[in-house]
Amino acid sequence: MDTKYQRLFKKESDEGQFWPSFTDVLTVILLCFILIFIVMMVIKSFQIEEMKRTIDQIMGVRVNLVNDLKTEFSGTGIKVDEKTGAIIFETDILFEFDKAELKQESFQFLDEFVPKYLDVLLGSEYEEYVAEIIIEGHTDRAGGYLYNLELAQNRAYSVASYILGDNFPYKNIQSELEEKLTVNSKSYTDSRTGENGEYSPEASRRVEFKFRLKDEEILNRTRELLGE
Repeated sequence: MDTKYQRLFKKESDEGQFWPSFTDVLTVILLCFILIFIVMMVIKSFQIEEMKRTIDQIMGVRVNLVNDLKTEFSGTGIKVDEKTGAIIFETDILFEFDKAELKQESFQFLDEFVPKYLDVLLGSEYEEYVAEIIIEGHTDRAGGYLYNLELAQNRAYSVASYILGDNFPYKNIQSELEEKLTVNSKSYTDSRTGENGEYSPEASRRVEFKFRLKDEEILNRTRELLGE
């Protein structure tokens, strides 16, 4: 028969066996957390490297595309923005002053320009990166904001309407344009200066052909990689 002291000793002995095993469990749990943390950090480092490669790739595409556009239109009098690759036409090439209807001679100009532009922009090397092609109208500061917003929008629309219409001779590229083309108006909010650095109404009145690469898609992918 167990005495009171034997039962007390047995209880302390049982507790002594319990606590070391509980400590072992805590140690195992802690090691699991450390292992999981290390694995997550390794995965995150790979994701960051992938993000960097993706950003470098898209930046390289933009630089190469701008250079190819500059080469294509070198010596033609067509301006290519050094940073963005935007094609800039002063509106005198396409429109009469304060008008939104294309001049008769502008049709031939667009017939020659648009295929060359799309040959570069939608060539096999860049097509998968181009998310949008934008025709953007700009005006000078004469008149109110809303008036110029409508004028610039109508000019951009006139260009788009022609190159997507029945009279445009290159039907094979219209389907590609329909998937990517939008028109936009900036009214007089993005005015330009002349050589003297002062505001120039002539330079401000223009139509631009611009492109947008899949930057938003790249940014979304970056956010996914960072776990945001």
